[in-house]
Amino acid sequence: MGRMMNMPWLSKDVEVIESTDPSLVGVFGKVVDETKGTIRISNSSGTITMAKNTIRFIIGDEEIEGSRVRQRPEERIGKRYRRQ
Repeated sequence: MGRMMNMPWLSKDVEVIESTDPSLVGVFGKVVDETKGTIRISNSSGTITMAKNTIRFIIGDEEIEGSRVRQRPEERIGKRYRRQ
């Protein structure tokens, strides 16, 4: 696991690389908010709120499976993750 899973994501660039909703694949922007189950991304076309458990995304150089980070940001920062 990389370090980004345990870092704050606000104002970081994010790109969706896989989703159950094909229209979300390729969405790129900055993280403006994160809750237990959602991540909100702002880009030139507006703000998009997505369910974490339906997407796989890249923050920094790290690919993250959204279903593995389904907790509040403050809980995610101190959590240890198993390697896959």
